[in-house]
Amino acid sequence: MGVSTSSPEKGIAVVTVDFPPVNALPVRGWYDLADAVTAAGRDPDISCVVLTAAEHSRGFSAGVDIKEMQRETAAASGGPGGHTALIGANRGCYEAFSAVYRCEVPVIAAVAGFCLGGGIGLVGNADAIVASDDATFGLPELDRGALGAATHLSRLVPQHLMRALFYTSRTATAAELHAHGSVWKVVPRAGLHRAAMELAREIARKDGCLIRLAKAALNGIDPVDVHRSYRFEQGFTFEANLSGVADRVRDTFGQAGQESD
Repeated sequence: MGVSTSSPEKGIAVVTVDFPPVNALPVRGWYDLADAVTAAGRDPDISCVVLTAAEHSRGFSAGVDIKEMQRETAAASGGPGGHTALIGANRGCYEAFSAVYRCEVPVIAAVAGFCLGGGIGLVGNADAIVASDDATFGLPELDRGALGAATHLSRLVPQHLMRALFYTSRTATAAELHAHGSVWKVVPRAGLHRAAMELAREIARKDGCLIRLAKAALNGIDPVDVHRSYRFEQGFTFEANLSGVADRVRDTFGQAGQESD
C-alpha cells in the first residue's frame, strides 16, 4: 500500500498509487507521490513516466482522504489544531500536481474507473491521458465542502462545460473527453496498461535530451500558470473552512452510501 515506482522497460518509469479501497490519499500520500514523480523525472535513464493506480484499485483516484480531515476536526472540537489536515492536504495536493507538471519528462496518466477531486489535478497536469472505457472524470468538490482543481478540469474540457460540471458535481466519461481531444485513447480496462505502455514506449524512443527540452518548452508556452491559478482556488477552500460551511457540508459526506474522497 502507498506509492511505488518500477521500471518495466528501458526509459520508462511506472509510478503506481495504491491506497485501498478508493485511492483517497492521506496527506503523507500526496507528498510521497510528488517525491516519486520528481525522482523518476530526474533519473537520466528515464524518458517517460506512466502514472497509474494499482490493478486491483476500484478507480484511479478519489482525491483527498476526507475521513482524515473529519477525524482531526472531531478530535480538535473546533480548536486551533483543527486545520492541520486541511493545510497538509492543500500543500500536499499542490506539490503532487506541480510534480506531475514540472516532471522533467512527459507524464502519461493511465486512468481506470473514477478520477475525482485531486485525481483531476493529477491528470489535468499530465502530458497525455490514456483511459479505460469505464473511466469517469469530475470534481464533486461542492458536495464535499471544498473547492479547487477547476484549473485542471479546464485543461480537459471547454470552459463552459467545466463550469457546468463543477457547479453540478457531475462527471464526464472517457469517451466524452476523447471527443474533446484531452484523452489520447480509450480502451477496454483490461488493455489499459498495454495502451499506456505503447504510448510511453513511442515517447521513450526519442532522444532523451530533446524530450526534456520539449517538455520545458511546452510548459513555457502554456497560456495559464497552473501553479498560481490553483493556489488562488485553494484560498477559497480555506475560506469555506474558516466560515464553517465546509464542515457543515462535509459532515453529510459518507451518508446515503457515499464513498470516501
